[in-house]
Amino acid sequence: MQIPGIVVVVPCYNEERRLDAARLLTLLDDRRQQILFVDDGSTDGTRELLLGLFGTEPRVEVMSLGTNRGKGEAVRFGMRKAIENGAQIVAYLDADLASPPSELRRVLDRLEQSDDLAAALGSRVRLLGCNIDRFPARHFQGRIFATIASIMLGISVYDTQCGLKCFRTTDALREAISTPFRSRWVFDVELLGRLVSCRNPLRPEAIVEVPLLEWQDIGGSRLGLRAKVRSLVDLLFIVGPQSRTLWPNRSPTRGSQ
Repeated sequence: MQIPGIVVVVPCYNEERRLDAARLLTLLDDRRQQILFVDDGSTDGTRELLLGLFGTEPRVEVMSLGTNRGKGEAVRFGMRKAIENGAQIVAYLDADLASPPSELRRVLDRLEQSDDLAAALGSRVRLLGCNIDRFPARHFQGRIFATIASIMLGISVYDTQCGLKCFRTTDALREAISTPFRSRWVFDVELLGRLVSCRNPLRPEAIVEVPLLEWQDIGGSRLGLRAKVRSLVDLLFIVGPQSRTLWPNRSPTRGSQ
């Protein structure tokens, strides 16, 4: 695959029954981008399904990690490969397309509109006129988690866990993905923490959240009770008091909403 200016990383793990082939094909409607599927050691037919759909498509690559490493590492491996091959902008998107391709285009457009922006993050804000369909329990749990994460990160971010995020290739991003993530599930928070606390940190004003017009909660989430508890523990180690050891140069800052 020849890497263009924009690469979209799509992590996949045992998604054979959840992948919507027709919707996945619409990712190719935006001619600006190429797609890098990262198969995170699936044991079902995920890889074969993807190869069957895109095996001859020059703008799509299916990368296999061999063994399951977790969503965060699948995203990190994909982003590193894209950047090493020359991508100027790299994004990631959940394989179930809870955030549809049309929203991916909107977030990418927002990032490209301003050279001062280094990151544009999808945000699931339930506003009038928007079709944000979240299960109530997951919505309230997510709000609590995101609020805690925002306070601990020291930046005003509304939705840390939306699976649609876009980044310019910067020194901060290269450094942020240079080493494995500690957490399998809350790597989004860990990534943001690294971006604003590394040797060449991003200024909070270089990061923007883009309220999504459409998002649909897709059933079959693998984040059970045990994983949720582990996520909270991971959060403490990622951006809690221990983060001073991981990120000694971190100085809390706050952007404006």
